[in-house]
Amino acid sequence: MRFNDNIQFYSESESHYDPKIGDYVGGVTLVGEEIANVTETGTETSVTAFGDISTHSLVIRFVNSIEYKWSYLTINGLEAKYKPITTRQPLKNNTLIVGEMNGN
Repeated sequence: MRFNDNIQFYSESESHYDPKIGDYVGGVTLVGEEIANVTETGTETSVTAFGDISTHSLVIRFVNSIEYKWSYLTINGLEAKYKPITTRQPLKNNTLIVGEMNGN
C-alpha cells in the first residue's frame, strides 16, 4: 500500500476578537498534515454509511493515529472538502471514512 497523498486537517471556529493579543482569532486554521493512502469507498460501504451511493465518500488510511481536533480535511491541497463520517483502527493502519461536503 502506497502512502502518497498529503492530507490537510482544518479546524473551523467562530472568529472573535482577543483583547490579550489585540487581534482577531479563530476562523479556519490548518491544524495538521499527514501522508495517507486514499481510495474511494465501495458501493456496499456507501449504502451502509449513507443509505445511497450518491454521496462521494473516500477511505483514508494513515500509518499513525490522528489526534487532531478537526472540522474538515482536504487532499493534496485541492478545493474539495471532506467531513468525517467514521474512524476505524484495524490492526495495521488507522482509517477514516469521509464524505464530500456540499457547497465548498
